Amino acid sequence: MIRFIIPLIAVILFFLEPVFSLFSPISIAGVQYTLVPRFVIVYLIFIAVYYSRRRAIIYGIVLGLLYDMYHIDIIGVYTFLYPALCYLAVLIIRQIHRHILVVMMLSLCLIIVLEMLSYLFASLISLTTIGFEEFVVSRLMPTMIANSIFVGMFGYLFKSLIDKSGLQKAVS
Repeated sequence: MIRFIIPLIAVILFFLEPVFSLFSPISIAGVQYTLVPRFVIVYLIFIAVYYSRRRAIIYGIVLGLLYDMYHIDIIGVYTFLYPALCYLAVLIIRQIHRHILVVMMLSLCLIIVLEMLSYLFASLISLTTIGFEEFVVSRLMPTMIANSIFVGMFGYLFKSLIDKSGLQKAVS
């Protein structure tokens, strides 16, 4: 039963992202700020670091494909980025300590990479017309603040859940 919890949480987070994006954009002093929840990639990074790189990459391909079909109608962007970021997280974490705070900071850094690459792709194919400075101020910064709160609230929970599932997997 426990082996189904990890993918189930990934699917639940996938469906929660659009719910939390309903709070966006936020208008403060006449300026619109867009918050983009990145719950799935944070969870995939935790899976890659604490559970299984292979499973994280497989989940990343599946959820990235669903994300592409569900949100942007262009197949391939997140289908490539999610597993690539999981793989990058594993490569980086091999060089440094696996402490929970390090993984949390790594998750936030990789969210920045994801946002920058998605902005670059959208700019290259003319899906967006906003400039880089406006992107950083009105989208990247609010996204990082919101996702920092999410990682701070749920990072330790993800680690402990994945560790318990990993122990269960090792015993089986």
